[in-house]
This record gives sequence, structure tokens and C-alpha cells, in this order.
Amino acid sequence: MAGRKSTKLYIPQPAENCTLVGVLEQLEPDKPANGKRVALILHGTMGHKDYLFQKRLAIRLPLDSFRFDFRGSHESGGQWKYGGFAEDVQDLVTVVAFLRGNYGYEIDMIVGHSRGSVVGMHWLCTSEEGKHVTAVVNVSGRYRMHRIYDQMSTYKEAFDAMGYYEWKVSVARKQILQRVYPKDLEEFASWDTGIVWDNFPPMINVLTVHGLADDVVPVYDAVIYARAFGSRAPGTHVLHLMEDADHNFTGRQDEVVDVILEWLEGHHSGALVTGVLRTGVRGRL
Repeated sequence: MAGRKSTKLYIPQPAENCTLVGVLEQLEPDKPANGKRVALILHGTMGHKDYLFQKRLAIRLPLDSFRFDFRGSHESGGQWKYGGFAEDVQDLVTVVAFLRGNYGYEIDMIVGHSRGSVVGMHWLCTSEEGKHVTAVVNVSGRYRMHRIYDQMSTYKEAFDAMGYYEWKVSVARKQILQRVYPKDLEEFASWDTGIVWDNFPPMINVLTVHGLADDVVPVYDAVIYARAFGSRAPGTHVLHLMEDADHNFTGRQDEVVDVILEWLEGHHSGALVTGVLRTGVRGRL
């Protein structure tokens, strides 16, 4: 049996006449993918497909996976927008159609970090394919989108002086400069995360992972998601809070992967119940 294979894919995005770049990880590349299940791994704002725990998770998952750069991020073309959640969902729709049409994959699992989690949950609530997903991992996902205005002091001086804020950050060891406009904050703050209460598929098992030292997304947002997902049946929700962990789980990415894989064992065995994940205690989720 051939070993694991990593393949870089280039997916046309006709909505902006650009190309989305991602990596397909296959456990058994010599076998037909038609009908096989695949996990999608979604990065957050100013992240990329190999950021934080994403690549580490992909090479340890017990199923095929695909991770990609949203438009305007790292290797993908197109224009990045701070408030462009609708465009990110559009990219996800394009990726799903490509994997289904060209490989015959069925989407089984969504893993999202921060913005990627918000985008993935919206897609699940609005797509036909989302009804067949069985597992979701929500890492550092924001619920109260209006809390972005808590950071208004960061932008105000630049908004008043230039009409935009220049955000400088290192992405994949390259210095990137992106502009954030007041309308971007408006779009960000108005994105509807409340859709999960009524439209999230009831069969899906969800794991929420959040750092208690997260100063980007308040940890109480994880509690809100626990309430929303814990009220469904037969789907379960498991909450895992990591003490002293920040938004990006700095220095602790392998721990995040371990938590996800332990939870996934329970998902596959049917042992999950809604509650709190106690790591290191096999079979007691």
C-alpha cells in the first residue's frame, strides 16, 4: 500500500477570476477517492494553510484532508478583505464543488480556527453538502462579532487621518501590508453568527477549543457556542478550555492537535456525550 501523499491543488475561483491554492493530503493515494470522506481545514485572519496547528493536524488525521488559502491570503490570488466573510464562504463553496466534482469526495469534517471557524459554520448552515458533515472543530471561534469595536482605539487615529488603517503582519515569513477601512469593521460586526441556533445541522458532533488567555476573542464566546450546540440532539458538543493559551495557542499547537484527535476517537466510536473534554483519559469524553 502506497504511503500518504501531499498534492498541491490550484482551484479556479471564477467569482474574482483568481486561483485558490491548497494541499490535499491522501492516506491511500492509489485508491479511488470517489465516495471517500475528507476533512477541510480552514485558517483564520492573516493566516494560511500551514499556519499554527493546521499542517500538523493534516498529517496526523486518520482521513484525507484539504487545507487551502482563502482569496488574498498567502498563495491564493484575489483581494483580501477584513470584513469579507461572504467572499470566504464563496471560496469554501468553490472548494467543495471542486473536491466533489474532480475527486468524488464527500465532506465529513470541518476544522476552523477563528475566522475560518465562523466561515465554516456559516457554510454548514446554508449548504446542502453541510447536512452530510458529521464532525466540526471550532477553535477560537468568535460569536459576538460586534466586539470587534472593542479594538476601535487601534484604528481610530488612522481612520481619522487617512480613511484607512494599515495592518502590517508577517505571513509565512513575509511582511504583508493590508488596508482596513471603516466599512470593513461594519461588515465584520454585522456578520450573522446567530444562524447556528436554528440552522446548524442537528446530527453534527462539535468540539470547541478555546484558550483562557485569548485576548482577541473573549472566552465567553466559546460558552455561547456551547449553549447553542449543546441544546441539539442527537448531535453533541464538547468544550475544551486550555489554561494560559492565547488566541493562536502559541507554543501549544501540538496540544491542540492531540485534543482534536482524542475527541475524534470518541466521535468515531460513538462515545461522545455533551460536556467537557477531559484529555488524557481515553474513552471518557
